[in-house]
Amino acid sequence: MIRSAARLTAALLVIAGLAACSGRGSGSAGSAGSGLGGGGGQTQAQNTAPREESTFWDLFSNRRNPNDTVAVNRYLWNASLEVLNFLPQQVIDPFTGVIVTGYGTPPGGNRAYRATVKVSDPSLDARALKVSLQGPGGSAVAPDTVRAVEDAILTRARQLRVQDKNL
Repeated sequence: MIRSAARLTAALLVIAGLAACSGRGSGSAGSAGSGLGGGGGQTQAQNTAPREESTFWDLFSNRRNPNDTVAVNRYLWNASLEVLNFLPQQVIDPFTGVIVTGYGTPPGGNRAYRATVKVSDPSLDARALKVSLQGPGGSAVAPDTVRAVEDAILTRARQLRVQDKNL
C-alpha cells in the first residue's frame, strides 16, 4: 500500500516537473508535414501570433501552432532521405531537422551502419549538415566514410536544386 502511494506520488512529481519545463511555444513544433516548402530551399513561416500560456493539459494535446517556424533546407532533407534509403528509418523530425536510422548494410557492402543526420540551417551549405555513423555495437566509423556520405548528400541536394530551377 505504501509502495503504490509512493510510486503514484513520484509519478505525479515527474509529470508536474515535465509540465513546468515543457517549452511549448518555443518554435520547435509545426504542422505535421514533410518540412518541404517553397522559395529559397527552405520551409519557413512567420510567428506573428501572440504567445499563449500553456497548461498541464496541453502536454497531452497534439495540436500544433501553424505559425511556428520551421527552418530545414528541403534539398538537404530530401537528399539525406534518398542517400540513406537503404537504412531503416527510426526517427524523422523535420521540425528539428533530425533523422535517425537503424542498422543496415549498404548495397554492395558487408558492414552494417547506423546513421544520425542533423540539418541545422535553412541554407544549402555544408555547415548545415551533420552526419554521424556508427558500426555494430557502437564502434567507430572511419572519418573518410562519414565524409563520403556527407558528400553524397550534398551532391544529391545540389542536383535536386538544379532540377527544381529547370521546372
